[in-house]
Amino acid sequence: MFLFPGDVVRPRRVDEHFAGEAEAARAAGCPVALVDHDAAARGEVADAVARVPGGATAVYRGWMLSSRRYAELDSALAGRGVRLHTDGERYRRAHELPGWYDALSAFTPASRWTTGTDRRDFEAVRAGLGSGPAVLRDYSKSMKHYWLEAAYIPDLADAVQAWAVAERMVQLRGDDLAGGFVVRRFEEFTGAEARSWWIDGVRRLVTAHPDTPDELPPPDLDLTGLQPAIAALALPFVTVDLARRADGTWRVIELGDGQVSDRPASTPPADLINALIQNFPEGTVSGNSPSITEAQPR
Repeated sequence: MFLFPGDVVRPRRVDEHFAGEAEAARAAGCPVALVDHDAAARGEVADAVARVPGGATAVYRGWMLSSRRYAELDSALAGRGVRLHTDGERYRRAHELPGWYDALSAFTPASRWTTGTDRRDFEAVRAGLGSGPAVLRDYSKSMKHYWLEAAYIPDLADAVQAWAVAERMVQLRGDDLAGGFVVRRFEEFTGAEARSWWIDGVRRLVTAHPDTPDELPPPDLDLTGLQPAIAALALPFVTVDLARRADGTWRVIELGDGQVSDRPASTPPADLINALIQNFPEGTVSGNSPSITEAQPR
């Protein structure tokens, strides 16, 4: 079964952003049900899963949830007899950088992080990386759209400026801040990012990044060397975003849980849905499964 967020205005409909994937799932014979994302984000999980029938293994495809809220959603669904293919613990390891960094440290910029936002801890992390430019984020997200004020640190040796960037990031992230500070050494990249999709440690799709949907990955993007590291993480469904460094080496920018990773507009919904259906351990879904009534557009 696929779980999608319901539309805020018309709650019996799938959120328009995911409507194409829901239709592809129905066309493949998979049940589709609705989750109230806003209720889940508030921690009102009983309301969030009220439309989900029991007795199935489910894949969520929807908006991002914090690790805490996702774990609550996982528990609420289990109470209804629904097993999320990605449980709360594995979601956290994919969703938060400390959960995947060690396995991918050879493929991604050097990083250090804190627990919480105490300045003394930040200073220790900053000093540990030495001097030079860096990029700041929290465990799950950067403020890249506020690059100069809340993400980019021109020189870690400048303690005053580095802390000003950290304070601004905390201000902008507010209650959504996840975990603590993550400081990553800056590397110069060229061109658009590529998004790769991995199911049980095997790459199944390579697409454009959602921010640049018309800039398709180059044909020479070889991810063979990355596969053992992704497989070692033992995560059921993840995306890995990559960018080409100035010296031509492809580097991992981000790993995330695939359920809450956006699909670029240039990738047909059926490509992703069929990859999921065909490659999860449960195997190919029969074409005779009915759709869930509540999820049908009205």
